[in-house]
This record gives sequence, structure tokens and C-alpha cells, in this order.
Amino acid sequence: MKERGRGLPRRLTATIALLLLASCAGRLKPLSGERAPTTLPSSELPSVHRQVVFRWELDDADLSSRGEGAARIAPPDSARLDFFLGGGLGSGAAVLVGDELRLPSQSEDLARRLVPPPPLLWAALGRVALPALADTVASVDADTLRADIGKPVAWRLTFVRDTLRRVERVENGRVVEWVDRLADGRIRYRNQSSRRQLDLIITRSFDVSAFDATIWVLP
Repeated sequence: MKERGRGLPRRLTATIALLLLASCAGRLKPLSGERAPTTLPSSELPSVHRQVVFRWELDDADLSSRGEGAARIAPPDSARLDFFLGGGLGSGAAVLVGDELRLPSQSEDLARRLVPPPPLLWAALGRVALPALADTVASVDADTLRADIGKPVAWRLTFVRDTLRRVERVENGRVVEWVDRLADGRIRYRNQSSRRQLDLIITRSFDVSAFDATIWVLP
């Protein structure tokens, strides 16, 4: 005869374990290495107009899709991204000027699913463009510099040598979304709460002449 009221049902125990694991995941680890001056490497856009061609893959709670795209980048602070769904089934665009993100008026536009917020979209393009915050603390570990910005920490930047590699947005001590820029040219954006992940695989990058002014206007 089983003793009632002793222990928890196996399914409930498993659920509690998963919740405990989730509560520990995503915590921002303390900075390691030696403290460093808070002057960060420059991440301004190159002084030439540039076009980047890429493949993209999106995975979120509602759908998984892939296609091709291109970014047109103009110094000092302007970029346009165009996305094309595989098989010619759709397209989308986004324009980023400073900290302003412009999207087409159509609510179903593909870019609304794909593009991260402006600071993380700039991070994907290699530029640091964060809201103005005081209290920056930096540390160096071998060839890696990490900087926590804000008090409490709102952003963490990671540079390898002088190259921006990772930008993390932090809330209440947890990393809620981030961008990784890998050495092989791949870029990954991840939103932890929505489980949305966007991968960009750069296939070509080249300098171009100045862009026509009409590219900065979306319908």
C-alpha cells in the first residue's frame, strides 16, 4: 500500500527541475582577467561604402525559414538590409540610420521577424552603437577584452584583439539577447525569451560607389 502525501509525482518533479535549470541559465558571469582602462577599441564603420551578401536562416517558435540577403552599409551610421525568402516566396527590407530602425508599413513584412533591435543590428555589422550609459568596467584576458556597461550592467561587449566579437543585452543580471560575430564570417543573433535565432552566413563583401539616395526610403 502506497503512503499518501509523501514525495512528489514524477512529472511534477521533472517540471520543477526544468524550471530550476531555466532560472540558472543565462546568468551573466563575472568579468575575468585583469582590470583594464575603459577606452574601448574603435568600431566605427569604414570610410567606404560597402555591400555584404549573405545567406540567412531563421528559427523561432512559429516558423523556420531561410533565404538570401544583402546589406548596403554607408558611413558613418547608415545601413539597409534586404531579405529574400528561399524559392522567391517573399522579401523584406529594413533601413537603419543612427539609432532609428525603419521598416516597411506592411505588418506582414519579413524583416519584422528577422531584424534585431538597433543596437544589436549594429553589432551584427561590427559597430558599437549603445544607448548612453555611465559606469563602464573592462577587463583583459589574453587577447580578449570584455566591458560591462551600465550600473547595474545593461550591456557586455567582447573584443578579440581590436575586433568586436560579441554584444550581450542584460536585464536583472541575465543575458536576454545577444549577437556573436564569429571569425569565419558567420553572425548569430539570439533572443533567449522568444527562443528566436537568426544566423547570417556571409558569402561576399566588397566596396562599392555611393548608393542612390532612394534606397533609404521604404514604402
